[in-house]
Amino acid sequence: MTITHLKSGKTEADRAEDDAKTAAVVAATLKDIETRGDAAVRELANKFDGYDRDSYRLTQDEIDALIAKVSPRDLEDIKFAQTQVVNFAQAQRDSMLDIEVETMPGVILGHKNIPVQSVGCYVPGGKFPMVASAHMSVATAKVAGVPRIIACTPPFNGEPNPAVIAAMHLGGAHEIYVLGGIQAVGAMALGTETIDPVHLLVGPGNAFVAEAKRQLFGRVGIDLFAGPTETMVIADETVDAEMCATDLLGQAEHGYNSPAVLVTNSRKLAEGTLSEIDRILDILPTAGTAKVSWDDYGEVILCDTYDEMLAVADDIASEHVQVMTDRDDWFLENMTCYGALFLGARTNVANGDKVIGTNHTLPTKKAGRYTGGLWVGKYLKTHSYQKVTTDEAAAKIGAYGSRLCLLEGFVGHAEQCNLRVRRYGGQNVPYGEAAE
Repeated sequence: MTITHLKSGKTEADRAEDDAKTAAVVAATLKDIETRGDAAVRELANKFDGYDRDSYRLTQDEIDALIAKVSPRDLEDIKFAQTQVVNFAQAQRDSMLDIEVETMPGVILGHKNIPVQSVGCYVPGGKFPMVASAHMSVATAKVAGVPRIIACTPPFNGEPNPAVIAAMHLGGAHEIYVLGGIQAVGAMALGTETIDPVHLLVGPGNAFVAEAKRQLFGRVGIDLFAGPTETMVIADETVDAEMCATDLLGQAEHGYNSPAVLVTNSRKLAEGTLSEIDRILDILPTAGTAKVSWDDYGEVILCDTYDEMLAVADDIASEHVQVMTDRDDWFLENMTCYGALFLGARTNVANGDKVIGTNHTLPTKKAGRYTGGLWVGKYLKTHSYQKVTTDEAAAKIGAYGSRLCLLEGFVGHAEQCNLRVRRYGGQNVPYGEAAE
């Protein structure tokens, strides 16, 4: 196996050191929010966003006034994108069925899919107003039937971004707050004097937001570990360097720590992509961000075979994986660790980010090894139930239960079963002994 790194990013040790610094800041900030509530949230909002107001929750009049600032064309585009997301989420919801089965005469087992009762949706917006994130979190929660949906987004250029607020409102948010960063997710999860805590946190964010969600998990549920954007391009000579470079830098502009990786079996394409990246960075308006990400986190990995490309891709488990090869469906069939796949040159990650209908809140930092992305099912809890409807079934299942409990030494457990055997089966089982 020959795998060559033509370009590497920061080492794992350097990245771990960055993560440790972030974790310490987040822990101290969350403790402050839990201790001082609204006062801490206000101080953080002023410090990081330069934004202060009596209440960070928007009134209905303010929401209406902000939506009125959105041009008709922009509003139409928002509604179109939201429709695509809702339609796919509804199809997913329709696939999740409540079940009830009689597994043996008189024994009925089932499960119900019950919506989480409150959710806090974080919509990033400090650097770029992430209109699409409102569809992905808020609108999907509405499809799931969540009865209380609250949404937070930071101010953009000193005020709420009208398009983001419009998307939140149209998506179905019941409460909208102009808060960003750790203070937003901390307030939603921990609660303050004016914000009731939620049961589940969802939505992407920067490294601090992602770490805050990680530290809050257990106190509340979280959708997944969705930190800074990651992208991977898997390509062979069926595409050109311009296509690869464009798709890599198109995601690197998200932030200063957005990994972008090219995996290819073509040295010509690898070297051509490196040259194209330099050319595009000279003309890209967001090069000030994208170049930092590319310099620190960009990688070009040259493999000999498609099997090696697959192995490398599954090991990295990138959030977005753009596949442009002569065997795209082979990667779909065989890849096991990723956030979402974008198959063929005709599609791209930006489609998934903004409009095509799949959810753009996806696992990062190798979380794709154990979870997929945000979807309508994340807002649903599958709860089981059971009932025994005949005396015969109560005695039969009780006898098995009695013996299996005593096999483990649980006498009290066994007595729960024995009591049913006595009551409904007519068998006199001595206390602490197994039923026949």
